[in-house]
Amino acid sequence: MTMMKAPSGAPWRGIAPRAALWLLAASLLPLSAAAQDRGTVNPKPLPPLAKPDDPATPAKELFARKPAPAPLQARTIGFYSKGCLAGAKALPINGPTWQVMRLSRNRNWGHPNLIGVLERLAAQAPRTGWRGLLVGDLSQPRGGPMLTGHASHQVGLDADIWLTPMPDRQLSREEREDMSATMIVAEDRRDVDPQVWTPAHTALIKAAAKDPQVARIFVNAAIKKALCREAGNDRHWLGKVQPWWGHDYHFHVRINCPSDSPDCTPQPPRPADDGCGAELDHWFTEAILHPKPSPIPAKPKPPLKMADLPDACRQVLLAP
Repeated sequence: MTMMKAPSGAPWRGIAPRAALWLLAASLLPLSAAAQDRGTVNPKPLPPLAKPDDPATPAKELFARKPAPAPLQARTIGFYSKGCLAGAKALPINGPTWQVMRLSRNRNWGHPNLIGVLERLAAQAPRTGWRGLLVGDLSQPRGGPMLTGHASHQVGLDADIWLTPMPDRQLSREEREDMSATMIVAEDRRDVDPQVWTPAHTALIKAAAKDPQVARIFVNAAIKKALCREAGNDRHWLGKVQPWWGHDYHFHVRINCPSDSPDCTPQPPRPADDGCGAELDHWFTEAILHPKPSPIPAKPKPPLKMADLPDACRQVLLAP
């Protein structure tokens, strides 16, 4: 499976220096097919760790073994890709206009502000021509690094929403674990697939971007291209929509640091323009569409340890 890096969301244009690109790539590391990875109807608990107190133990191994939130005041701690979550709230697996997918991952947890954003967007969805939301990963019960799928989603402020409308019935558990999202991008990667893309896709993403708590929306560059083409005169919301690899099947909503979380590290703001110029053009250059393989494979970064996270994350991890 190919792992695709995705952004921290710091300002970056196609003509920005290479250092800015690497800064962007530091925050989010979803798999391009993460939404497609199947779950299981009978998830098994992870085995106990031999040395859970060893400082060398990856933090992802510790947080993945916490099935319930920390019973603390709700707050996000740290940065989107290096932090944790106290007092998490679960998005109910079924709502009037949403259903949570891949229940076996237990990643339908977030800061209450994120849950509010998703519930508001789901309520608006039918008015945009979208029956309802199929919701992918939010965060783990206590946030923190994940065993698979993401480098961000650590502080309860990120959510993946499938670019597939909710069916007019409640999905079975088996369907939620096995069903695949819809591929939106055309085979040549230069635009959306006209057989799949609809005005409702534009309307739904626009509704999400217009929520004042939303800081970023990550999409494939071809999707951003379609949004730029179809936005008309109302274009201010487009500035929040940022192209990045790996978002062919879903869009990623990221909200701002909550006012109740002084230890949350915010991102720099996006550029003030709509992002439909040089920044977007860069994504359709030959170097991006058909990158040459590196002669020297990059060494994988070592996993985060507890010492790499904010000190307050230890309290979150150890809470009963």
